[in-house]
Amino acid sequence: MFDNLSDKLQRVFKNMRGEGKLSPANMEEALREIRVALLEADVHFKVVKQFIEDVKVKAMGEEVLTALSPSQQVIKIVRDELTKMLGTHQSRLRFANEPPTVILIVGLQGSGKTTSTAKLARFLTKEGNKPQLVSVDVYRPAARHQLSILAKQLNAPIYEGTAEETKPLELAKSARREAMQTGRDVVLVDTAGRQHIDEQLMQELSELKEALNPTEILFVADAMTGQDAVKSADEFHKRLGITGVILTKMDGDARGGAALSIRTITGQPLKFVGVGEKSDALEAFHPDRVASRILGMGDVLSLIDKVQQNIDFKTAEKMQEKLLGDDFTLEDFRDQIKQVKKLGSLSGLLDMMPQIGPLKELKNVKLDESEGDLNKIVCIIDSMTPKERRNHMIINGSRRRRIAKGSGTSVQDVNNLLKQYAQARKMMKSFTGQAGLLGKRMGKFKFPGLPGF
Repeated sequence: MFDNLSDKLQRVFKNMRGEGKLSPANMEEALREIRVALLEADVHFKVVKQFIEDVKVKAMGEEVLTALSPSQQVIKIVRDELTKMLGTHQSRLRFANEPPTVILIVGLQGSGKTTSTAKLARFLTKEGNKPQLVSVDVYRPAARHQLSILAKQLNAPIYEGTAEETKPLELAKSARREAMQTGRDVVLVDTAGRQHIDEQLMQELSELKEALNPTEILFVADAMTGQDAVKSADEFHKRLGITGVILTKMDGDARGGAALSIRTITGQPLKFVGVGEKSDALEAFHPDRVASRILGMGDVLSLIDKVQQNIDFKTAEKMQEKLLGDDFTLEDFRDQIKQVKKLGSLSGLLDMMPQIGPLKELKNVKLDESEGDLNKIVCIIDSMTPKERRNHMIINGSRRRRIAKGSGTSVQDVNNLLKQYAQARKMMKSFTGQAGLLGKRMGKFKFPGLPGF
């Protein structure tokens, strides 16, 4: 996400730091490079023009040009303007005063409406809400079937409709009625899409809006389509009055032009981004955090949120006790790897960390191969007997051959795993011991630990 833009902007700031003093001349050069970087990232030209003008007014001020560290001042200005461009503050979902809250999910065909509806249902459930799903795409039975399958996977209720209900409005009203009767507080309405915007689609959506009085109308756009997504969002807003945007496939878009343009062009906030295919791959959009990530400052707050949501700290503390008692087994090693994998892709985690020192060098590492190695480790350990997982010392040559065959790997892979496990066990035991000693001195330190990582 934003990889190309991030690299180019960081290069601009690195060159600025090489200047002993900023002047109008080298500031103009930097702004020209920033402009090119934004345009190459597929940011809308009107947005780029306004952004450069705003940065120039603030960066060319006497306070910046005479500052002890002018380049850092400029970086701060660019960060502030990026945050403003993206929306300044997180835009949360609004809820009706009296439930159920109705949320219309709209967009063009193929943008990811149905999967986004299911992801949003999971997000709302984790937030303590009780969503009810319904698909009103009466033109494509496959779309309704897809949402039904996703709902069952999430264990979320879905209104399937009756044979007599053949119109979108009938389905939506019945779903809302069922939500009221069953105590569901949110109704997510997955609407039909088209290959392009047409009058019939807009008329249908307008009727749904008028009858259901939705609290939110969320437009789903494919980030990979760049400015086409922005243009479609703007058209939908003019015709329908959208209240926010869900941008899908952000994990596959290295440019990020749609995300950087959509707020300024439509005037409506980007509320969520899809960052993968799994049901939990939907993230609330935080403009300030994303601006920091673009400039290589990391996104530690989002990383903390992700850890708190996915890591079982009681289990982690038990692992710490096992390490201190020399009782950390291969089974524990595997379970900790699974906990780390809950946090998402390694490249995604790296994006959240400040790109300085060794972390910056990691960007060049093939992290997809590293993720494959983690999967291989889990397969190898799963192929062991419970006795072998509890006591790795009994794994002799014949056992290693059997484990390799059972996991579809080689004996060398098994040997490498056992070596890594021994090293991780030794390293983490030492590290946890030092952390515990520091905790006693501080009186309040607690180290949950992720052994081996």
